[in-house]
Amino acid sequence: MICLDQMVLPDHRYRRFMKVWDFKKVDSLLKQAKSNNPHEGYGLPRIFRCLLLQFLEDLSDRELEVFLQENNAGKWFCGFLLNEDTPDHTVFSKARKKIGTDLLSKIFENLRSQRKTQGYMNEVFTFIDATHLIAKASLWEERDEALKQKYETLNNEVLPKGNYSPPPFLWIKKS
Repeated sequence: MICLDQMVLPDHRYRRFMKVWDFKKVDSLLKQAKSNNPHEGYGLPRIFRCLLLQFLEDLSDRELEVFLQENNAGKWFCGFLLNEDTPDHTVFSKARKKIGTDLLSKIFENLRSQRKTQGYMNEVFTFIDATHLIAKASLWEERDEALKQKYETLNNEVLPKGNYSPPPFLWIKKS
């Protein structure tokens, strides 16, 4: 008889992932969100692992459904048996809504604290990149200045001030 556990290589990346993340706390958090069973008997902890695989493998809901049907390591990671039916693609979106952003944030906070405890993560600095915001703000300032100069140069009251937009080449600051 063949066991699914034997079919997954000992150094498979899913096994390595399971070694560094203790799912007990996650499972207990997920079991608190039991009502309105959107996971159709699979259990929300197993479906969460499916969603985690979906993220790791960059799969759509339909691709995840096929992945779990065909991939033994994926079945093993999510806790399915070799001959067990895996979820339909509709189950994933329902479970995602059931989990919600608050619970998901608690789960990933748990992952972060586990990584810190194990020494895999160190929070010395936090960087916030506001380059995009600054660039956009200066672009709008330059646009407003170009509009102002255009009106002053033309000295034309006929131009509707609210609807006129200069061509894009006027927005670019020449150096």
